[in-house]
Amino acid sequence: MRVFLSIAACAALCGCGSSEEPAAPVAAAPAPPAEHQHDVAAPAVVATQEAQLLEQTLAYGEGTRSNLVGYLAMPQDAAEPLPGIIVIHEWWGLNDDIKAMTRRLAGEGYVALAVDLYGGKTAETPDAANALMNDLYGDPDAARRNLQQAYDYLEKYALAPRIATVGWDLGGGWSLQTALQYPGALDAMVMYYGPILVDRDKLAPLNVPVLGFFGALDGTIPVRDVQTFRANLMELGKNPEVLIVPRVGHAFASPSAPGYNEQAAEEAWTTMLAFLERNLKLGKPTQAQ
Repeated sequence: MRVFLSIAACAALCGCGSSEEPAAPVAAAPAPPAEHQHDVAAPAVVATQEAQLLEQTLAYGEGTRSNLVGYLAMPQDAAEPLPGIIVIHEWWGLNDDIKAMTRRLAGEGYVALAVDLYGGKTAETPDAANALMNDLYGDPDAARRNLQQAYDYLEKYALAPRIATVGWDLGGGWSLQTALQYPGALDAMVMYYGPILVDRDKLAPLNVPVLGFFGALDGTIPVRDVQTFRANLMELGKNPEVLIVPRVGHAFASPSAPGYNEQAAEEAWTTMLAFLERNLKLGKPTQAQ
């Protein structure tokens, strides 16, 4: 029986996520990046996958007022449980950009679940996106529970043997926060230019292989802070892969951003796929101590 059949059969039951979450440091809502102020939310410009995929919108958990509804994609010919990836959206919300990224990941042999931290809302202007982001940070516990239930869904119903998080911008910060919130539960964590922490005590619980991409010209997340983030993780024995991409700014991998750089985005994507392959498919991660 294919894994997808198990997912479909259990979709109605997926609200039974874990109800206990350890406290985790969550920063206040970051200031809206200046690089985003002239963005327009747009469909992703990405390569079309040749792999045949199974896709569905599904409820993966229970929120305060309604079900948590996300977007899932996986290879159509999957005969065994696949590694899982929790995909975390930018400040625009779960839009076509993120769904396209989710399909790309699924085409590489993963069951990819894109979460919705905004309760079905998306934004098309920076002002609307900033309002949604501020609402999210007004109740960070709800976001924690949301991400926990996404993890539970992939683990219990998709039977994913290993699970990673991947996020961009806002989602990059929550990818890091999820790894800090549940140390040892994740098998890999990828963040693209998301809010970081430089406090060593707050970083100490991190126990997962880390891959981070940051723009050398990013005025929102200064290079000096990224260097401190990387140095503190190294001193803590986490052995992260924190890469500063030259000649690009914030949101360099977001097709809807003015600063989108196709070459840098594709090189980062290739690096990410190799990282995920090592940590989700080839063996138990060993980078983090």
